[in-house]
Amino acid sequence: MAISSQPDGDLLIDFGRVAFGNIEFTPPEGCEGEVVVRFGEKLSDDGSIDRDPPGTVRFSEVAIKAKPGERVIVAPPADERNTQEGNRQGRYGNTAPPAVLTPPEWGVLTPFRWVEIEGVTDDLCVGHISRRAAFPRGWDDNAASFACSDETLNQVWELCHYSIKATLFSGIYVDGDRERIPYEADAYLNQLSDYYTSGDPAAARRTFEWLMEYPTWPSEWAPHMVFMAHADWMHFGDIDWLTRQYEGLKSKTLIERCNDTALVQSSQRQIEWNDIVDWPPQERDGHVQSEVNTVVNAFHLAAVTKMVELAEVVGAHSDAVKYAKHADRAKEAFNSQLFDAERGLYRDGRNVDHNSLHASFFPLAFGLVDEEHRESVTDWLINRGMQCSVYASQYLLEALFENGAGEAAVEMMIAPGDRSWRHMLDSDATITWEAWNVEAKANLDWNHAWGAAPANLLPRYVLGVQPLSPGWDRAIIRPHTSGLEFARGVTPTQHGPIRIDWRNSDDFKMRVELPEGVSAEVHVPSVPNAISVFVNNHQVEAVLEGGYWKLVEELAGNSVIEVR
Repeated sequence: MAISSQPDGDLLIDFGRVAFGNIEFTPPEGCEGEVVVRFGEKLSDDGSIDRDPPGTVRFSEVAIKAKPGERVIVAPPADERNTQEGNRQGRYGNTAPPAVLTPPEWGVLTPFRWVEIEGVTDDLCVGHISRRAAFPRGWDDNAASFACSDETLNQVWELCHYSIKATLFSGIYVDGDRERIPYEADAYLNQLSDYYTSGDPAAARRTFEWLMEYPTWPSEWAPHMVFMAHADWMHFGDIDWLTRQYEGLKSKTLIERCNDTALVQSSQRQIEWNDIVDWPPQERDGHVQSEVNTVVNAFHLAAVTKMVELAEVVGAHSDAVKYAKHADRAKEAFNSQLFDAERGLYRDGRNVDHNSLHASFFPLAFGLVDEEHRESVTDWLINRGMQCSVYASQYLLEALFENGAGEAAVEMMIAPGDRSWRHMLDSDATITWEAWNVEAKANLDWNHAWGAAPANLLPRYVLGVQPLSPGWDRAIIRPHTSGLEFARGVTPTQHGPIRIDWRNSDDFKMRVELPEGVSAEVHVPSVPNAISVFVNNHQVEAVLEGGYWKLVEELAGNSVIEVR
């Protein structure tokens, strides 16, 4: 926290980072009468709080009557939209859900980093003002960590890590301050990052239950509920929770919209209003909407495939058989009807002569692309770059990491220009944004957790840590060096932290620390001229597969693995 005087005599307080809250203020001696307090997320070029920020970047002010020494809670006026208690009419003719409310005794909360006070002398000091910020109870800043040889990437991780903490002010994953309601896609991305930063399922489960009661309108958002349930199962292995949710998941696969070839078919209204592809619309890379939409069907297939596993887990074996048969038929139709063999890419839809980025990276991320086409599709995506939103970047980067293009994925995260997290850092962001820039979304906000994908991507892929069996009883460790010299970090699990520390030069060396109750299947990158793998200085049996040495035996406890 820093206090400085402005040329006009106002005092500017910088709290260092944006947080949701209000302030506690005790006027100093000599301060009596009207005092104006301004809250802001953004500064103007002259160093004062921007009173007309772009989009829905927040600014507010309130006048109070000050008495020296009399403590007062100063909060901005309530925003009508994000404090709506009952259902309201949505912008697309739908019934929009109520906003997620915070306890009234907290007072009105707003996201802000800076406060200006007009009408106070220079005698104001740190003891006179403090920020009352709302963060999740029990959050441990040290539960997760990430550091590597690229300092910009470290800053990206810290930006995204803090974004998850700060946007959990209400205990539910909301889509930013403008609406303060959950959306399924936002929630799933938030869940992934929350699990890799806090390891706590509470907010994800509250959000899941909220969305079962208040589902939203996009076609592809419904399958994200299946994704959320599957992620919970893999991270916590809680069969009781999953069993309670299972019946509700059946309506989230889009299977009721399938035609006789097992592909989802959209009505004209669904084409115009529900099939979202990406958001905002100008981030769709020119995607042509159609009755059989490649992106919608990719989500359908991914959800049905996960439902096979979830049905088996809860003992719904006949459902599992049904979903498996449907998935087989749908995948065959998907690749025969939607893959453009001449161009080696996916069409935006059946009989559509256009190949958007989205039509190929969603299938690649979901493992739907036939093996012989994966390399060419991956190369094409790399050449196209980040032609999608911050939301869809989760899936684009997953597709690249999953197909051996980790270095390209990292380069996209920190690329120059205004379509990367480097741009957010260069703009002094302390919470991730809703969109890459105001040109992409005129009403963007600066407090959107769906823009924090690196919080889960970096531990999952650069550290290489993912659950292999439900509840982390078994992990898979498969680091993507991604052009980096070293990386280290901590990933929380319900058994305790997994610690990874690797260095990549003429040889590859990695230290792995596993908590009690966890074993790991380990894959280490091959390096030129290396022929053997050693664990704690003892040579072990390993098989070379796809540029990685896979250790034949799983590891437990603490180990040092070397490729030499």
